[in-house]
Amino acid sequence: MALHVQRPTGAFVAASWTALFVGGLTFLWGVWNAKMELNEQGYYFTLLMYGLFSAVSLQKTVRDRLENIPVTNIYYSLCWTSLILSILLLVIGLWNASLNGTEKGFFAMSFLLALFGAVTVQKNVRDNALADRVEHRRGNADGEER
Repeated sequence: MALHVQRPTGAFVAASWTALFVGGLTFLWGVWNAKMELNEQGYYFTLLMYGLFSAVSLQKTVRDRLENIPVTNIYYSLCWTSLILSILLLVIGLWNASLNGTEKGFFAMSFLLALFGAVTVQKNVRDNALADRVEHRRGNADGEER
């Protein structure tokens, strides 16, 4: 029985990259233009980088487990802890920030959009790599039959 792998559509790939860049760049633009100290700007920049890394890492470990690739429980737990911690630290930072409500909402939504974009980009990369491997195997199998 042949394995069928569906590649993500070009529109979904474009939407994923757009979400990642729009979310991340909008968040950074807001940090750059906000009236806050440089150390606060560094805090929010670091949170974005930490959040993006933890979201991609969690997506990868979840996918690895689905594909029966070994992932230790401790690493899986660390991925979840990191993602939750990055979001919690953003909430705490925004709660205590001297920004108005719309600015806080702006930061929260652009942060979450960037996380969503990072996860979907990672998913698309993984789906395309799997499709390439399946097509390569089929090509080798077809060549052997001739």
